[in-house]
Amino acid sequence: MSSPKTLQAPEIITFGCRLNSYESEVMRGHATAAGMTNAIIINTCAVTNEAERQARQAIRRARREHPDAKIVVTGCAAQTNPDQFTKMEEVDQILGNLEKLEASSFGLEQTERVQVNDIMSAEETASHLIEGFEGRARAFLQIQNGCNHRCTFCIIPYGRGNSRSVPLGAIVDQAKSLIKNGYREFVLTGVDITAYGEDLPGVPTLGQMCRRLLAAVPEIERLRLSSLDPVEVDEDLWLLIEKEARLMPHLHISLQAGDDMVLKRMKRRHLRDDVYKFVEKARALRPGVVFGADIIAGFPTETDEMAENSRLLLEECDITYAHVFPYSERPGTPAAKMPQVPGNIRKSRAASLRAVGEINLRRHLEQQVGKQLSVLAENETIGRTEHYAPVEFDFKAEPGNIASVKIVRTDGKKLFASVKD
Repeated sequence: MSSPKTLQAPEIITFGCRLNSYESEVMRGHATAAGMTNAIIINTCAVTNEAERQARQAIRRARREHPDAKIVVTGCAAQTNPDQFTKMEEVDQILGNLEKLEASSFGLEQTERVQVNDIMSAEETASHLIEGFEGRARAFLQIQNGCNHRCTFCIIPYGRGNSRSVPLGAIVDQAKSLIKNGYREFVLTGVDITAYGEDLPGVPTLGQMCRRLLAAVPEIERLRLSSLDPVEVDEDLWLLIEKEARLMPHLHISLQAGDDMVLKRMKRRHLRDDVYKFVEKARALRPGVVFGADIIAGFPTETDEMAENSRLLLEECDITYAHVFPYSERPGTPAAKMPQVPGNIRKSRAASLRAVGEINLRRHLEQQVGKQLSVLAENETIGRTEHYAPVEFDFKAEPGNIASVKIVRTDGKKLFASVKD
């Protein structure tokens, strides 16, 4: 049996959101600068029980495959429940969400095993210049962190703290740095990006920041937004949706449910009708725009009728990318104390919602067949359209390039393309 290989560079295993992906690159830079070669950093997510289970599984697998490596665990699960990792003998070091972004936290000589401080003490989001993203054709730009809202199902504010915005100057500097390294598509990331600017001088809105960013960095060819609250879109952002071709025609809604009673029990800021109005207005301003949405199946107290309202909303609003999650109890949240829906019903409702999403996606993909589309190559064989549809090439693409391709067919899950004649 061959001996395990010593890692020549820090390995990063990332779970969860795009913000975590951005922060993993910050840690890669810190760990590399500190000389942490034979080390594995696991950046966890706390949004569901399954996410935490997968993190623990990854830790055990990392230790089996690299018995001599230093294993560092960080991220939201480490911030909200560090005890579950202190009990794991495989783990050498645990860092909170503040500590993981500090260069001083890294180094093989670090001996303090648990470094997790009060996330609510964070008052600003420090800017970290990173040069790129390993294995990615698009770049993530952190514009905000934390959340001031307290949805009854969500543990994330306790992992991320209150809302803090990144000043425009730091965002522009980061974008210019990444442009120099060949990135052409950018995704604005955060926990609650429609809250952008509430804590900054002059209280700039998300739309105002996007407009200024695109003016300051004209080399940005594609700009995408992460999850939007449908009732917190400002007028500048609506204007960009209508007139700015560089803002991609793919909007992701923080939906969570399509029934008013469930939304109220979740303490969301929108109601069912707000989503219909958002979708209708966006389509009127930007014909052809497509939508994604996060939605929870089987929230506590949800009845069959309430679940049907969510299914109908996905169908009637034609949500192309449905990100469906069976409800997962998060200890310490109000929803965990509510009357729970049985697990098997949660799963069946999630399957019903996913089925609607699959039909909607297939319909969208079929409408693209025969068209000439602009596609960003994520690697040599796979890319994404402006509407974020996955495309498989029949030629060898240059990762990071934007190519015009002919869509020749679909299998209902992705598109297939040939290079332009």
